[in-house]
Formats: sequence, structure tokens, C-alpha cells
Amino acid sequence: MSDTPDLSDLPEGYEFSADPARVDVDRVHGWLSSDAYWAIGRPREKHERAMASSLNFGVYDTASKEQVAYARVVTDQALFAWLADVYVDPSVRGKGVGTAFVAGIRAHLEPLGLRRLLLATQDAHGVYEKLGFRPLDRPELYMVHTFGQPADA
Repeated sequence: MSDTPDLSDLPEGYEFSADPARVDVDRVHGWLSSDAYWAIGRPREKHERAMASSLNFGVYDTASKEQVAYARVVTDQALFAWLADVYVDPSVRGKGVGTAFVAGIRAHLEPLGLRRLLLATQDAHGVYEKLGFRPLDRPELYMVHTFGQPADA
């Protein structure tokens, strides 16, 4: 898989990377544990374990090399993937970085021949719909088990 899928929609001055070594773990953990409704208070150790078991992606400012977006994908790399922890720094929101970023992740995964890529979002349905995501056709087929968490966590 290429580290740089076609990202013609990524705004000038930003670059996509699938290289986990480039991820600024401190910055990403700070974003998620303090500003992402789904991960508030997530312990650093748990965050690092999640990253270690996932494909990790980032968008970087080409001038400063600073990371401006992060996401990870949990996958068997054959049939199924779950897009998680998508976060775009507030300073670059509204510039098209997030939409182009998710399009790049999707392009990176496409050669795997996955059957489906799932995600959950509380408030960004419109962003993902632009990229071909839609509600589950038959949500009654899906179930969830939570370990000591409220059902909506």
C-alpha cells in the first residue's frame, strides 16, 4: 500500500501519511483525552495500546511538519475495518482537511478489498456522507457488548 494516496482535495500546504512513526503521540493523546467527546480522560497507556493494534494516519503541515489531524483504523486487512479516533486540530477545521484526510484513508484501504468500513459519529454525519458513508442498511443485525461501560459510551 502506498503511503501517499491521491489526495488532490487536500489543501495546499498539507500532506497525508500512513507512517506510524510520524504520529506525534503526545499531541494526539492530548487532543483525544481532553477534547474528543468519545475519549475524554482516556489514559495514555490505553491510547498507546490502541495505536499499537491499529493502522495510524496523520495529516501534517508541510512547512512546520506539525501534525494537524489523526485517525486510526482497526482492521483484519482482509474483510473489515473500523475507522476510529478521527480528529482534526481546531486551527485547520473548515479548510477541507478532514474530508480529504478521510478520503485518503479510504483510498489507502481500498487495495485491501475490504467488504466494509464502519465508524460511529455523534455529530459529523454530513462530513462522512460526502465520502460515501451511510447509515447501516439493517441496523437490527448489529449488536454491541460493553465491558463495564454504559451502553452509549
